[in-house]
Amino acid sequence: MTSVTMTVNGKAASGDVPGETLLSDFLREHLRLTGTHVGCDTSQCGACVVHVDGKAVKSCTVLAASLDGAEVTTVEGLANGELHPMQVAFNENHGLQCGFCTPGMIMSGIDMINRYKAEGKELTDDAIRHELEGNICRCTGYHNIVRSIKDAAASM
Repeated sequence: MTSVTMTVNGKAASGDVPGETLLSDFLREHLRLTGTHVGCDTSQCGACVVHVDGKAVKSCTVLAASLDGAEVTTVEGLANGELHPMQVAFNENHGLQCGFCTPGMIMSGIDMINRYKAEGKELTDDAIRHELEGNICRCTGYHNIVRSIKDAAASM
């Protein structure tokens, strides 16, 4: 067993887990934070995206033990008394249907906006679609997801 200690959604979290425990499993099974979805186990779908030290990471591809001391934010950690602007935008623009991919899309969208703003780059529809190539949605056709991310960018 490996002892893991990290900050998750602003709170200290720790546990003894087998060394091969993935971050997605640590979050879902040990911390009961089930907003991080696991769809493929091969890093193809993006449903498991969380932020580690402020950057988007597919949690099904990183070992929890490798993140000892890290700061992790899941979709549950976004709302701080009220919904995050990205969550509001997804709601207002109907950026979801079944909702399975939504947590990963939201977390990827926030990372995308933060990176583009930091670099002073324009976030176009084409850029958003390119950035979302690592996130799969089988329901929406992406149009409203792109609109949601663009809308959130204006208010973040």
